[in-house]
Amino acid sequence: TLFRSVVQVGEGTKRIKVGDYVVIPFILSCGTCDQCCVYNQPTVCEQQQQPGFTMLGSFCEYLAIPRADRNLRVMPSNVSFVEAAALGCRFTTAYRAVVQQGRIREEGVKVVAIFGCGGLGLSCIMVAKCFGAQRILAVDVNAAALNKAMELGATDVIDAKGNDDEYTRKEVLNLTNNKGADLSIDAAGFASTSENAVYCTRRGGRMVQVGLPIGEKRTPQIPMGLVAGREIEIFGSHGFAANDMPDILELVSRGKLDPKQLVEREVSLEEGAKAIEDMDFGSPLGITMVTRFKEFSRL
Repeated sequence: TLFRSVVQVGEGTKRIKVGDYVVIPFILSCGTCDQCCVYNQPTVCEQQQQPGFTMLGSFCEYLAIPRADRNLRVMPSNVSFVEAAALGCRFTTAYRAVVQQGRIREEGVKVVAIFGCGGLGLSCIMVAKCFGAQRILAVDVNAAALNKAMELGATDVIDAKGNDDEYTRKEVLNLTNNKGADLSIDAAGFASTSENAVYCTRRGGRMVQVGLPIGEKRTPQIPMGLVAGREIEIFGSHGFAANDMPDILELVSRGKLDPKQLVEREVSLEEGAKAIEDMDFGSPLGITMVTRFKEFSRL
């Protein structure tokens, strides 16, 4: 998610005006494919664009966004640009995984297990807490991540470092009266976290895969016999749609969700490249944000 001030609009743009402060999700949908028009599933748009991946991202002074009326949302006046920019892709992605795909608002969803406590997992914890989860279990191999998880709302933590998957599964069951979680979320995308999330879901419960298991070594072996026998629902979750942005902005505006809790430091645009390089050596738990820009000029 990016935060920008609009300096120019195209001829066909009606809703977005010059001077508006807008939030930009990282999935930009086309508005013409079947996923957008027939199924109302813009997060899996056939022709989606992603700033920073398929087009220029936020590490620049100016950025052109296609189909502005569809893909931009105007900021509430009482939400700061740091709060808005910090929403993604962590909080927005977590919101879709926990609220929309995980359906945490349904009756009976009280115990949530989060596997992986990086930025996305910590955001899932905060969103689950925001929506009234009575118990939030956090699983990770990093002690600092687990401490942060407790600080942000986890009720129980499981340190999986040096322990096998069987240990993790037994710990989750012990903490849930041998039932498992109502909602399990793999926020890491490793084979083990995905498999554990399925094994730790209660009968008739729901598992959401939001961490991306890219590569052969991350391909999980899902026990489909267990899934069928226990009627476990498995949902994929990818990104966040622009038309849902007002919902999460409202949570921030009302003070129910504070994305600044994950902002660790702010840097200038010139420092951005170095900050990215530093991620190769282990990124911090908090967000590093580019918040200081200067007017672009050709030298």
